[in-house]
Amino acid sequence: MKLAVGFITYNDNSAKYLPEFLASLQASLEYLTKIDYQVYAYDNSVDNSRNRDIIENFNSPGFNIELIYQNKNLGFGKAYNILIRQAAVRQCDYFLIVNPDTLLDERAVFELVLALENDGELASVAPKLLRWDFANRKKTEIIDSLGLILSPGLKFTDLGQGGIDRREKNKAAILGPSGAAGLFRLSSLEKIAERKDNREERQYFDERLFMYKEDCDLAYRLFLMGFKSKLVDSALIYHDRTAAIHGRGIKAFFKTRRSKSRQIRAWSFRNQHLIFIKYWKYQSFGNRLLIIIKCFSLFIFSLILEQFLLKEYYIAFRLAKH
Repeated sequence: MKLAVGFITYNDNSAKYLPEFLASLQASLEYLTKIDYQVYAYDNSVDNSRNRDIIENFNSPGFNIELIYQNKNLGFGKAYNILIRQAAVRQCDYFLIVNPDTLLDERAVFELVLALENDGELASVAPKLLRWDFANRKKTEIIDSLGLILSPGLKFTDLGQGGIDRREKNKAAILGPSGAAGLFRLSSLEKIAERKDNREERQYFDERLFMYKEDCDLAYRLFLMGFKSKLVDSALIYHDRTAAIHGRGIKAFFKTRRSKSRQIRAWSFRNQHLIFIKYWKYQSFGNRLLIIIKCFSLFIFSLILEQFLLKEYYIAFRLAKH
């Protein structure tokens, strides 16, 4: 059995985390005493070698990371597609996606692999993601994500986000893992992979979703193909989420919005509408009505408060044609 691990770096956003992340990843992989694994990294940095220097200096004869870069930012999906294709060439069975702003428990990867090994119906498994207070080097009991869930109207959310972990078994059904960390069966990814623009390279993530909601899109495509996912409570990973939700209510909503850059808000807005367009034909009458209401609400919101988002409608419709 072969395992591939992939992570993406980008400028100083990831470089500050790498020493602690890599140490935790190495310890978690070394716990897999009888599993063959390979680690891949794609550096999306532009003219910034700090990530590469840290990774290359961390490499050792017993732990080697295959580093790929092109001195340009390809986005989340395209960079991961390159890494997954590398894993497919080497005939790996599983692919672990993990952000460099995470800290892995020693048994985390072992528990995820064991869950897929024990249940052939699963296409993916999600770890229990708790918040990592990186600034204070502190692990918390605040839930970051227990996996993605789907609500009516194509609304994707992270299960349990912002709540307190009670260390209880969670049996809620999930759609798939968060893009911060998740283990996938490669054979399942092959079955939903697509070819775009007459290219030979297979796309697992939809590269039109440059950043944000690409994990929701992938999970939903696996769901539409009849694949299952589940949360593995015993697999603990700590995540320093940069775009965290600041509570509930109107005040918290605007506080969360202000904490995100214009670019992040634009990507999220565009990709949500692209998902609406992509999967419209699969929705029931009730879901279509909810999507229309949601789109109208977003239009009014952007027209009044964030006019810079209006151009994202054009981009979303243009991308949907390709």
